[in-house]
Amino acid sequence: MKVEDFNFELPEELIAQDPIKERTDSRLLVLNKKTGKVDHKIFKDIIECLNPNDCLVLNNTKVIPARLIGIREKTGAKIEFLLLNRQENDQWEVMVKPGKKVVIGERIIFGEGLLIANILEKLENGNRIIQFEYKGIFEQILDELGEMPLPPYISHQLEDKDRYQTVYAKHAGSAAAPTAGLHFTNELLEKIKGKGVEIAYITLHVGIGTFRPVKVDNIEEHDMHSEFYWITEEEASKINNAKAKGGRVIAVGTTSCRTLETVANDNGTINESKGWTDIFIYPGYKYKMVDALITNFHLPESTLIMLVSALAGKENVMGAYQVAIENKYRFYSFGDAMMIL
Repeated sequence: MKVEDFNFELPEELIAQDPIKERTDSRLLVLNKKTGKVDHKIFKDIIECLNPNDCLVLNNTKVIPARLIGIREKTGAKIEFLLLNRQENDQWEVMVKPGKKVVIGERIIFGEGLLIANILEKLENGNRIIQFEYKGIFEQILDELGEMPLPPYISHQLEDKDRYQTVYAKHAGSAAAPTAGLHFTNELLEKIKGKGVEIAYITLHVGIGTFRPVKVDNIEEHDMHSEFYWITEEEASKINNAKAKGGRVIAVGTTSCRTLETVANDNGTINESKGWTDIFIYPGYKYKMVDALITNFHLPESTLIMLVSALAGKENVMGAYQVAIENKYRFYSFGDAMMIL
């Protein structure tokens, strides 16, 4: 299967640069995966698409302000870090820009010495392993110095950091938001519970690799980035109980979807689990757990549109995307939503 099979022309003006004023006022395109039929709704009306005994699975990861601007101690030159993976003893894997001249042993200064990074190792992919020095609480320092790492297709400055977080964000560790969840408010979630829908939370820390393009012609040759996840016994039980009652498991976002499919047993149940996943879902994949999906509109030729196509069929998805373009839906992280059922 070729990457170009998932290409489409998107007018630049449809790339949402700012979040909509009210989260639940986003538009919602509903796609029937069996018939290809498309309906148009407002996100707050998603409750009409949900049934008692369904289980909505949300990713409660929290985006950290992972973009840091500092200077090289020995030259004073400006340097940018993007924090990717936290390791032990205040060590991190980071993306460095510009990175060619940054060598092992160098020190990078942030916030006039509030935070100092020592370069320990250069990885094959060009990233660095660094160790931070600081006094106080790291999370507080990062919140003071760091910026939200918005995707490369967003050029506007984000006025309110909280708009790049879900209202249920809990566990800090992501370099990007699970954006399908940005449409929910606590009020809407309460209404959904009131209809008899179970809400379950899993955690997957979204890596910056989620924006990495597919650079091979044949998609089967693409190597996925790896991301850390965990599911508690209590949340796994909620999901299994919904299945046992005949309800649907509805993943909110591709991150929830990938996590569920990583841990799903062949009989369609899951257990408490923790680990790393590099699962790559594309057409031909047989879903074991996920019945329906709430997601945003994704980039052409991305692994995310391939995942969506595996659930709903490539022709249905590409057709729905054309309908969305014709109806001027807003695309990508701050854009409108799509539900596949």
